[in-house]
Amino acid sequence: MNFSRLGTIILFFMLVAFQSIAQSNHVVRDENGRHVIPRGFVVNTNDGAGELFYTSDDYLRMVRMGANYQVIRLELGKLSSFQGSQLKPEYLLKLDSLVELGKDHGVKTVFKMTVYSVKGFSWEDFYLNKNGAQETYVEAWKNIWNRYKNDIAVKGYDLVNEPRKHDMDISYTELTNKYLVPIYQKIIDEYLKIDQGKLMYCQAIFMNKGDAINHNQYAEITQSIDRENVVFTPHIYQNKKQWIRPTMLRFVKEAELQNGPMLVGEWGYPTLKTTDTSISDQLDYIDYYMHTAHLFDSLGVGTIKAWFSGNRVMQNFLPGGPSTWAIFSDSTGVGTVERKYITDIIARPYPQAIAGDIHTFNYDFSTRILKVSLLTASNKGASKFFIGANRHYPDGFTVRIGEELLLIHNPIKKAGLEMLKNTGEWEMDNFIWDEIRQELVILKWPNDQQELTLKIEPGITGKSM
Repeated sequence: MNFSRLGTIILFFMLVAFQSIAQSNHVVRDENGRHVIPRGFVVNTNDGAGELFYTSDDYLRMVRMGANYQVIRLELGKLSSFQGSQLKPEYLLKLDSLVELGKDHGVKTVFKMTVYSVKGFSWEDFYLNKNGAQETYVEAWKNIWNRYKNDIAVKGYDLVNEPRKHDMDISYTELTNKYLVPIYQKIIDEYLKIDQGKLMYCQAIFMNKGDAINHNQYAEITQSIDRENVVFTPHIYQNKKQWIRPTMLRFVKEAELQNGPMLVGEWGYPTLKTTDTSISDQLDYIDYYMHTAHLFDSLGVGTIKAWFSGNRVMQNFLPGGPSTWAIFSDSTGVGTVERKYITDIIARPYPQAIAGDIHTFNYDFSTRILKVSLLTASNKGASKFFIGANRHYPDGFTVRIGEELLLIHNPIKKAGLEMLKNTGEWEMDNFIWDEIRQELVILKWPNDQQELTLKIEPGITGKSM
């Protein structure tokens, strides 16, 4: 067989497999039964230089970048009785305020436990449960579980952030199967004594420096956690395009082991300080960020970008000098000056919450066309599409649903949406352009169980593209 033709056939079947995965394995539903694509940011309560405090304006800014989820990084040192640590009631009040700010803006919350605030935290002691380390860890979680068990805006708990091996004389596979998976089971079982229904987000071992699989520093999970409502939550920080797809294919396989969806819990290669003043370096970031984002969307997975913060603290973990995960460049705790070479990709258009089923969606960065294939469910409420017109469609945009409906938004007129064509059963009153949130809202589909293709296109001429 011609090897070129063989390669084409293999690529075709890979794409078909990717599409079927997007349709079946990664579906997240909200309390109304809508198909949701979780997208948002990691929110820190401390950046190493001190406390971080967020305002309603910060959350609105988050929403105007497409966020419908936040992942709040918990500080174990303020929730536990590990040495040098204690439960701080004022910290719990701070968490309450972040959850409430999220609610006010339609942003759901996931909590993630980090150990950085516990000086001398020993991963080996944790795995071996020396001095009851696991029980102490679970007690810290109980402060959160009891507090938010009746809050439907809190969707779940990322149980152990980036567990490490460090100097333990053990393989990553044995460490995962013998220790990490049983610890996840233990934590989940303790949670179930208090509450049911929240999602349990679980990560893999963060490998030591110099260790990696396909240039990705996270070990493979080859064993089922064997519990309900588990979401595999990998991280990917990759600046080599050729390794992004193999890594994501591996993650898909690991997610399937857990019989649940996947949420990419952190992504986006950290930004070198020098990149802010180099156009050529920014173009490199744009290239592999776009490649990564396109792959995420082809899989239909939710994604969380680190961090929704400013540039007050930088670290020297890359050979090129000071670097950060912050999406804002101002030297403050919470910034406003976007690193647009990454934020314009993070804040790309997508279907946020659909009454029905999303089959596939794709935003083409070159043409600025969002295409969504879906099946309607007319009894599940409103459908929401994040458009980000202020950054992606300053020239206006056209909404095209099949061959039946054509709407335009003219930013000069500031008149919301105008109908140019309607040969179906569509009612104009069911369409809302939310300028503040940069969302297109469709209050109700005219028909149930209808296959539709919706397109968002640049411009207001109504010409087919």
